Amino acid sequence: MAVQQNKKSPSKRGMHRAHGFLSSQPLAVEPTTGEVHLRHHISPSGHYRGKKVVKSPAE
Repeated sequence: MAVQQNKKSPSKRGMHRAHGFLSSQPLAVEPTTGEVHLRHHISPSGHYRGKKVVKSPAE
């Protein structure tokens, strides 16, 4: 079982937890289709950075 070597102070503990309260996720707009998606993820239509990377069932 892992055991911490040094106790984390309340200040450092608060700094660690502060990252959980970010306001909103960063969004990007796909240049070819204009769809909004999470950054570094493919768009719902299967495009990433202007290129088709996933084939849809209709194709």
